[in-house]
Amino acid sequence: MSQEFASGVPSVRQVQNLIRDKASVEVKLITGDVLVGRVLWQDPQCICLETETQGKHQIWKQAIGFLKYS
Repeated sequence: MSQEFASGVPSVRQVQNLIRDKASVEVKLITGDVLVGRVLWQDPQCICLETETQGKHQIWKQAIGFLKYS
């Protein structure tokens, strides 16, 4: 079953802006772990975060507590 990408939703547009601007973000997961890096891409279920030290992380959106950015 395919899930449509809701590009009109404000949160999706904001993440797209972060990708475009190559902005640094802090991602706090519901486990309490915190990752800092930049978002490379997003789809309806996941984002891909690239960190300086640990490489690329595919993170399920349901595992994200919040994204922090300037």
